[in-house]
Amino acid sequence: MIEYVARPAEGRHFSNERRVRLSDCGPNGNFRLDGVARYLQDVGTDDWDDVGADSNLTWVVRRTAIRLVDGGRWPTLGERVRLTTWCGGTGAAWAERRTNLAVDDRDVIETASLWVPVNSAGQPQRIPQSFLDLYGLAAQGRKVSGRVERSVPPRDAASRSWSLRRADIDVIDHVNNAAVWQAVHEVVGATLREAVLIFHGPVLVSDQVTMRTVPGRLWLTVGDDVRVSGEFTPPR
Repeated sequence: MIEYVARPAEGRHFSNERRVRLSDCGPNGNFRLDGVARYLQDVGTDDWDDVGADSNLTWVVRRTAIRLVDGGRWPTLGERVRLTTWCGGTGAAWAERRTNLAVDDRDVIETASLWVPVNSAGQPQRIPQSFLDLYGLAAQGRKVSGRVERSVPPRDAASRSWSLRRADIDVIDHVNNAAVWQAVHEVVGATLREAVLIFHGPVLVSDQVTMRTVPGRLWLTVGDDVRVSGEFTPPR
């Protein structure tokens, strides 16, 4: 169960604004999930840059949950979206970043992502004290688990090949998490109310990936190894 903690009254939070562009939208003009994921990466980077933090760590996402708030909606082409982000909690070697998206000063989407710092060799590292000094107050001492549930597709899941593009590979030589969200659009025919993706392992450009699906769930596998699993819920 994903907990979307409210923005605290104290501690650091950071906001910026972006306009929904043509490349972020589907045929219906609604903001796509992979566009949301890109915005989350960008506002996190902008927040880090704004505090002038100097670190040789790279942060990789293990889980991202996205949902409409009550009465919320997906932004549409041309609208301006204000993103506000803060630290929702920490663990020994991971941290949660909460980000809300607002249109016309009203929150419409909320997200919660679990991120892990890794060194240049891709090895997880403990959360540095410098991070806690910057973001710990907003987390309010909340501890979050770094455990992600193992997920195995059922034998009767439909399967098909999922093609990779070199343009989807990022600077750590993995398929970027925002590109992975495009898989959800391959199987969902309606606008979603909520979706969660768990990244169990990296997807590489050399992998032969199979997409397995049942209603409301998907898995990206390489052989029998589940690299990504997801759940999604259509509108009420």
